Amino acid sequence: MKYLKALALLLVIVGGVNWLLVGVAQIDLVAAITGSSFGDTNVMSSLIYILVGLAALTLVPTLFRWITADSASATVA
Repeated sequence: MKYLKALALLLVIVGGVNWLLVGVAQIDLVAAITGSSFGDTNVMSSLIYILVGLAALTLVPTLFRWITADSASATVA
């Protein structure tokens, strides 16, 4: 499970960097790597986008655990 979360975090970071590049420089790194044009998708780029989205969804419970752990420790202090 630890490695799955690490992989999910890596994919989310890749997705975040891709969106940063799109916002700042109009460069879609996923499209460039997979050979599709900006704003267009092919099967490979769609698969990468789906994997990044699924990785983000798998990290949602981790976020809520962090939030509840922080709030629990704040009430004790």
